[in-house]
Amino acid sequence: MKTQFIIAAALLAAGAANAAVTYVNQDIATSTTLPALPDGDYYSLTNVVYVMPGASLTLEAGVIFKNSGDGSLGVARGAQLFVEGTKYEPVIFTSTNDNFTAWQAQCNQWGSIAICGNGMISASHYKGSAVTGSDGVLNSKEPDGGSDKIMEGLTTAYVGDTRPYYGGNDDYDDSGSIKYLSIRYGGQQSSLPNKELNGLSLGGVGAETDIDYVEVMNNVDDGIEIWGGKVNLSHVNIWNIGDDSFDIDEGWRGKAQFGLIVQGYSGDYNQGSGLGDNIFEHDGAEDSDAQPVTTAVIANFTAIGQGNGNGEDGDGGTAWRDGARIQYRNCIWMDVSEEVVRPDGDDGDGAQGYGYNGTLTMAEVFSESYTNLPSNGIGIAPWTLYTAQTEGTLAGFENCVFYNNNDYFEFEEMGQTNAALNNIVEPAVMPIASLVRDTAGFTSTEGKTISPVISIDPCAAGVAVDMGASVKADGFFKEAPYAGGFSADHNWLLGWTAADQYGFIDSSSHGESVAINDMVSGGVAMTFDTDEGIEYYVQSSADAGFTTAATEAVLVGTGAEMAWADAAADQTKFFRVVK
Repeated sequence: MKTQFIIAAALLAAGAANAAVTYVNQDIATSTTLPALPDGDYYSLTNVVYVMPGASLTLEAGVIFKNSGDGSLGVARGAQLFVEGTKYEPVIFTSTNDNFTAWQAQCNQWGSIAICGNGMISASHYKGSAVTGSDGVLNSKEPDGGSDKIMEGLTTAYVGDTRPYYGGNDDYDDSGSIKYLSIRYGGQQSSLPNKELNGLSLGGVGAETDIDYVEVMNNVDDGIEIWGGKVNLSHVNIWNIGDDSFDIDEGWRGKAQFGLIVQGYSGDYNQGSGLGDNIFEHDGAEDSDAQPVTTAVIANFTAIGQGNGNGEDGDGGTAWRDGARIQYRNCIWMDVSEEVVRPDGDDGDGAQGYGYNGTLTMAEVFSESYTNLPSNGIGIAPWTLYTAQTEGTLAGFENCVFYNNNDYFEFEEMGQTNAALNNIVEPAVMPIASLVRDTAGFTSTEGKTISPVISIDPCAAGVAVDMGASVKADGFFKEAPYAGGFSADHNWLLGWTAADQYGFIDSSSHGESVAINDMVSGGVAMTFDTDEGIEYYVQSSADAGFTTAATEAVLVGTGAEMAWADAAADQTKFFRVVK
């Protein structure tokens, strides 16, 4: 249980003394647990390593991988990855060049993490050509569970190699769990020219897979990309991505809640390969009349664009393609360079776009009820495929805040009504606590100019504090009345993220613990996020390093934000919550 700045100091000291490196270079065929190594030592990937079907890989709190070259981790169908990071000891996958103290304008330093699941995907075509699955048969346009496909950026090594394939017939597949994972400076598979990798790739990943507290910092291609399946994600932090920050394809039918996306750049590269493109990009199906089609809900995200306002040096807040249906709830959109809603049918992927072969037009997707589900020719009840949405129109924005964007919608060209817009607020005052940009800006060799974010307190402010909850608690979603990824008084980025470690997070107003003086006898109060059934220990110490920690209380998590207060607590001490 170490605080982040102590980890950083230890790594620096050990780095100077020649850290010991443990190379992981063989596929993992039997279930394996990797413990945290002594301070300064680390694991390393230099080639693509798969967790094989039937095996699991468990990474304990504090595990660090510093990778190079083709180093990537793949999780094959039928395998599982368990990342057991904590708020103070996250699991980190990064470059050998990461010094853990200062942000670097780099990416392309290693590969990625790719998880291949057995969930349904729509992958009948790609770039206009029919796709052949691992069984040698052409993939169908029907949701029959028979389609699979090779993960983007990976390749087969021998005839019959199915390790890089994703897709199947189990939308509730379990590929493991991820908790407190930070991914940094990746994206390149150098053995495959012109193949760029995403920070975290999720292909056909099922709903029984848990992903909570995950970060991608600096990546040459997308931050997180999802192809099909029903996986859900919570507490997502994505910064300085070289292409699309959050990309959705091939019929994803899941949910995401609580996130921060900050556009920027990873180095002096072209837009789309190191300098940010769209914040969210979503394709419905490939081809456009295939199934399943992307039908999802994204709630409580704060999305921050490039901040230049010229409509040229950073693309849209959301790019819409090929029948995608996404409901955005309680989100903040600010400083977006182009439109918040950006139709993008001509994307070069060969698909036919909205309205093809009797599918809904984009205007219809934004006006038709969520119950207007596509039928299929094999007798599967549509409502068993599409379970994420429970009210409203198939696509739309509700209880959202739009601030300082270059433009909002192209609805006029689509004949759009207001059916998809419910309680959209455009304040004159910034809806988060603070944001500071580099006024000198950055201009790439390509000629793109942006103003990178150098400091942020993303906690809700002004009108964003209470917009009313627009998603109901359902076992995944939590009812959160604020817009954006953060309440007015709790910043869940602190302690485990690269964004915090590199000094981007302003915690002067919303730190991990808050001393309050309005109690009769002074005292201390704290709020913190919890997981249901997990024990949390409130600890105090005379020093910030918690050399000697005393337990003040033990609380059992409810799955929601909890509070602890003690009017008699000594305000001269340091306090924290660990689990």
